Amino acid sequence: MDLPGLIVFNKPYGVLSQFTPEGRWRGLKDFIDLPGVYVAGRLDADSEGLLLLTRDGKLQARIADPRFKMEKTYWVQVEGEPGEAALQSLRQGVQLNDGLSLPARASLMPEPPGLWPRDPPVRVRQSIPTGWIELAIREGRNRQVRRMTAAVGFPTLRLIRAAVGPYSLDGLGQGHWRKADASLAMVA
Repeated sequence: MDLPGLIVFNKPYGVLSQFTPEGRWRGLKDFIDLPGVYVAGRLDADSEGLLLLTRDGKLQARIADPRFKMEKTYWVQVEGEPGEAALQSLRQGVQLNDGLSLPARASLMPEPPGLWPRDPPVRVRQSIPTGWIELAIREGRNRQVRRMTAAVGFPTLRLIRAAVGPYSLDGLGQGHWRKADASLAMVA
């Protein structure tokens, strides 16, 4: 079998960034049946979107190690409608319990076109509108995006990683994977 050097996977909500399931969370083995591939970086079970996997240890380190600061882009559905002041705070870096975050790229965006439904659905409150932010960071602290949006007054309802460096979800259905060009990660 010709094993790919890099796999781009659209991880559904409720799936761990590991092959073995735990408790109520499913594992990657339900979606990817390839020997010898490992996750490069992680994505919480309650987050969705792009997850990269490889069989190359050096490539895995290049993607996951914060020293290389590979940019990660997220689509964030938040409670409320963020204004310019909240976006500017995200752009400057926000104070978190473990220190100041690095500046981020932040902008309002419409709901992503063709977005798959989440299972279970995001809770909806009739009296509180929601908005979408595109947020790009170069760090990888634990639950960082959720903590950043909460720090500026807009709690995260749904979190989708859309891109890591040169890799994106473009056209990839939820729960599906494809081969990717591993050499792009070395120049990102």
